[in-house]
Amino acid sequence: MKILIIGGTGLISTPMTRALLARGDEVTVYNRGKRAPDLPGGVRQIVGDRTDYAAFEVTMQAEKPFDVVIDMICYKPEEAQSLVRAFAGRVGHLIVCSTIDVYAKPAGRYPITEAEPHRPPPWDYAQNKAILEALLQEAHARGDFPVTIIRPAHTYHDGGALLHSLGGKTTYLDRLRKGKPIVVHGDGSSLWGSCHAEDVARAFVEAAGKAVAFGKTYHTTGEEWMSWNRIHAMVAEAMGAPPPALVHIPTDLLARVAKRAFISEVNFQYNNIFDNRAAHQDLNFRYTIPFAEGAARVVAWLDAHDRIENSDNDPYDDRVIAAWERQSARMVQDLHDIDA
Repeated sequence: MKILIIGGTGLISTPMTRALLARGDEVTVYNRGKRAPDLPGGVRQIVGDRTDYAAFEVTMQAEKPFDVVIDMICYKPEEAQSLVRAFAGRVGHLIVCSTIDVYAKPAGRYPITEAEPHRPPPWDYAQNKAILEALLQEAHARGDFPVTIIRPAHTYHDGGALLHSLGGKTTYLDRLRKGKPIVVHGDGSSLWGSCHAEDVARAFVEAAGKAVAFGKTYHTTGEEWMSWNRIHAMVAEAMGAPPPALVHIPTDLLARVAKRAFISEVNFQYNNIFDNRAAHQDLNFRYTIPFAEGAARVVAWLDAHDRIENSDNDPYDDRVIAAWERQSARMVQDLHDIDA
């Protein structure tokens, strides 16, 4: 098949591009050309900025029609509208990478299915994804092109980040290695699951041109649902670090005092358990890389490339912890006799 990837050198699209080539597809990528050395041999590259909508649309309309277009970097409704103008009636299948963050939190039931209502949190990324999904589904209903939407959750790869309550900075790993305390939102019992990019990429490859996927949405998420307390312990084990000292801070308070905890407020504090059965059935999606193995691979890559930042140069976590401990001690002192 003749396949265009908008993106092509990112987290998921890099292993996807390689898999499509290995399968024998003719692959073209459209991106800004910032990561050209990462492209495998045999890939044709078109350099451009998809947010320059007029230029993007003229370039795409000058191309011969593609069998499949896979958009990995569609983040705004305007970009979805541009896709429609560029490809309506000119592509056999459009696949768009969305996110599980389009759903209401907390969910109405677990595991979350693709039918869960779309009421994203007050977060531009999530809200824009929900709007652009609706625009593309309208285009599918009009007959502009067949659309498939794939919703990964947290996806990581060997050179990527391991998440924590204050975001994704690698100082977290240095803190674990040095035995420093780790900030944890709430009581650390909410459930989370990550998925390696190699597993997620295979679902996109399988979806390409597959009629059974037309008009459908799919989850491609992790399938080890672990508490954040357990995740931190597993990352420490993967590093050969001591068991972590976890400092639990109520999520609403943490988000008010630490901007880095925004993601904990809108996402991490809720259980993230998703039903992948549709992707299993139609896209042959399989979760094959256990988190313990994946975490060890991330740490090994970061160590080999000297990418773990020195936490001694970033006192952010220590300031948050110190303030929490002071206020906790004051509360204990003020209320020590409340039940006397």
